[in-house]
This record gives sequence, structure tokens and C-alpha cells, in this order.
Amino acid sequence: MSVEFVLRIIGMVVFGVGGVYLGANLGELADGSEELWAIVFALVGALAGLVVTPFLTTRPIAAVRAYVARVSAQTMLAGLIGLVVGLVVAALVSFPLSLLPAPLGQLLPFVAAIALGYLGVAIFVMRENDILNIMRARFPSGPDEGEGGGGSRRVLLDTSVIIDGRIADIARTGFIAGPLLVPSFVLVELQHIADSSDGLRRQRGRRGLDILNRLQKDNTVPIRITDLDVEGVREVDDKLVILAKQLRCPIVTNDYNLNRVAELQGVMVLNINELANAVKAVYLPGETFEVHVIQEGKEAGQGVGYLDDGTMVVVEDGKGLIDRSVIVLVTKVLQTAAGRMIFARLDSTGRSGMNG
Repeated sequence: MSVEFVLRIIGMVVFGVGGVYLGANLGELADGSEELWAIVFALVGALAGLVVTPFLTTRPIAAVRAYVARVSAQTMLAGLIGLVVGLVVAALVSFPLSLLPAPLGQLLPFVAAIALGYLGVAIFVMRENDILNIMRARFPSGPDEGEGGGGSRRVLLDTSVIIDGRIADIARTGFIAGPLLVPSFVLVELQHIADSSDGLRRQRGRRGLDILNRLQKDNTVPIRITDLDVEGVREVDDKLVILAKQLRCPIVTNDYNLNRVAELQGVMVLNINELANAVKAVYLPGETFEVHVIQEGKEAGQGVGYLDDGTMVVVEDGKGLIDRSVIVLVTKVLQTAAGRMIFARLDSTGRSGMNG
């Protein structure tokens, strides 16, 4: 026997009894047969109770349970805080409202409590991400979170690093442990790029949106779209720097200009290009490895190949070895603004390649 069936029976009895009393009173007023009126209204009430009871009991409860199951704990916490704030404000305004002449003095405090309570919940839920981000920034939960360390440090994502795409692979490895914050103005810029009339620019913007979608589906590192904004500033880079200073969190980017500006203002920057250069394999003069020559070099007789990490290898007398994999001996390693370059020559000793 289901709960809904039991409640229907109870509702039928309650509405039927109510119909008896209502029919008897109406029959008395109409100077008719009170018993007939009572029987008719009892049957109507029982039928109404049988039909209406689920819509007054089980259906609303099921709808509330389904809604609560979909709502995150963060949203519920924000709503609770908003309710408390709204009721506190209502308590402050209730006293002057109660001094008004009747019936306003009795009615307005109650109306103010309902209105301000609802307004507090609505505002706090609408801006839940911003409010909780500010709370985390002011009251860090970990010993190192506010100082730039710790495993739960948040980072701000720049438009360029989202379009670049490598941030998704880096996040999947676990090197970035804290939540990734994407300000709404970065998302707007990304949407403008995706809607550009230029084909290449439009493709880059859509790639960035796809990367965000991948990050949201990947549970390794949480990603949040925040509505935090900086008033009076139009440039996205300037907004990012100011927001990073307010939240005391680093910016992840591969934009050289943003990197320099942020460092000048004391904001920590995590540059994807610098990370890529840092994790490249280190080879010293005299070491050997295997490389696939794919094209001619700038100088006469040179061949050019690339390592798996993108490092350019210039092979002396390698022009005739295009489309072949050869063992080379490192002669010089050059660090340039574009990255690391390795100069090598064919290894005539027959040694197998080894990683430095």
C-alpha cells in the first residue's frame, strides 16, 4: 500500500467530513433538507479529497525533494546565509514599521520579513560564486591558501591559455590542484572571438569553448565561471590583473605582455610556455639521441628535426637525410626567446641514443 493511496483515503475522509458540516449549514440557511445537503456535500467533498489530496501533499513534497537533490551544497549554503541576512534586516526595519497606525503597524512588519527574506535568498543565490570566492579569499581554509601555496590554491585563466588548450592536459595531470576560475568577462571575450567574421579567429574561439567544456566534464580539477568583475576598467588583461590582486591568486597565461604587466604589479603568473620549456629534455654536449630529420636547414647542408617536446634540432650535414631517423651527437645547446635549440652532427661511433 503506497503512501499516496493512504493520503488519498485520509484526504477523502477529511474533505467528506468537512462537506457534511458545510452542507448542513448551507441546508439550514436555505431552509431545505439538512440531511440531503449534508449527503451531497459529503460525496462532493470525498471525491474532491480523493483527487486533490496528492496535489496538496505528495506532489509538492516530491517536487521539493527533486529540486533539493539538484541544488548544490554551495547554493543551499548561499541561500541560508541570504535568508539570515534578509531576516536580520527585516528585524531592524520591523520596529519603526510597528509604530505605524493600525492596520499597517501589524501588517507591514510581516510583509517586510517575507519580502526581505526572499530578497536575501535571491541575491545570495544569484551571486553565490562571487560571495563564496570572496569569503575564501578573506578566510582561507588552508594554512598556505592565502599565501600562494597549498594544494587548494585557486588560479585565474586567461583567454589565451584557454584557446591554447594545453591547460586541459596540465589540469588532468594534477599539477594544478586548486579550482580554475574563469571570469565572465573572459568568457564574453571568448564568445566574441568565436563569433568573429575571420575564419581562423572564429576557429580559435570555438576551440577555446571546447576546451572549457572538456574542463567542466573532467572531475580532476573543478572549474568555476565567476561573475566577479572590475568596475571602471575595459581591458580584459587589466581586469585580470586587478582581480588577481583582489583574490590573491595567480594568473595562468601564455601571453607575454600580460605576464610582464602582472609581474610588475606583484601578481604571480603561471606561464604555460615557461612550463613547457622547463620540462623539456635537457641534453648536454657529447650526449647522443635519435631524431627524425624532416626538412632542410637555413645553412647549406643542414637538416632540421624536432623532438617530441618541440625542441628544434639542427643536424650538420643532414640535408641528405630528410625523412630518415638518425643518431646524432650534441655539439651545442642554444637557449633563445623562442625556446631551446640543439645543434648536432651525425654520430659516427655507433652508440645508441640516450636521454640526458
